[in-house]
Amino acid sequence: MTELWPALASAFEMLSRGDGYLRDIVMLSLQVSLTAVTIATIVGLPIGAMAALFRFPGRRILVVFLNALMGLPPVVVGLVVYLALSRAGPFGVFGLLFTPTAMIIAQFILVLPIIAALSRQVMEEMWLEYREQLQSLGVTPMGQLSVLLWDGRFALLTAVLAGFGRATAEVGAVMIVGGNIDHVTRVMTTTIALEASKGDLAKALGLGIVLLLVSLAVNLLAYLLRELSRLRFAS
Repeated sequence: MTELWPALASAFEMLSRGDGYLRDIVMLSLQVSLTAVTIATIVGLPIGAMAALFRFPGRRILVVFLNALMGLPPVVVGLVVYLALSRAGPFGVFGLLFTPTAMIIAQFILVLPIIAALSRQVMEEMWLEYREQLQSLGVTPMGQLSVLLWDGRFALLTAVLAGFGRATAEVGAVMIVGGNIDHVTRVMTTTIALEASKGDLAKALGLGIVLLLVSLAVNLLAYLLRELSRLRFAS
């Protein structure tokens, strides 16, 4: 406890003066996570919509598969991506290992099942509510999809935010494929682990505070969006 308060004071002092070391790490963390979540959203929402609206062979297997992948162990994902991107791997020729791109790929794999599974659940509930009305009006499948996406936009955003929360908190996979290289692949979670192991509690706590604030902001936004969605349906 004697080391905690001086470390906290140093951490707040670094944050208040906008320490360049912390700022670069935070910016890289947000860049990697936002890119991975954006790509996962573009891919995951159509998968979730397809599983919710259409009946096709293997649909149940797809739903079970998506739900199971929500709990993917990050270190396993990191190992698989590492093997795929290593020089002996099938994608080693691109030289992506130990780059931010490799970290984006790992986070994309972790986030995609979350966004796809949660969006499927949201759109399936909406489809049960709107199906008869849309079909009676003769709305085309693409039109039905557009209606559900628009009316469920707030609930779907919570699924995206859940994916973003998972991405920003990830450490195992990005450590394996990124290597935690200073000014190249060093992000908040990996830096916290490194600085704590070195005994530099001020930097670790400073980044921990930022990470907590990001997590709180994401959860607050998700809560507000859920409440807005409930008020919209209630009215």
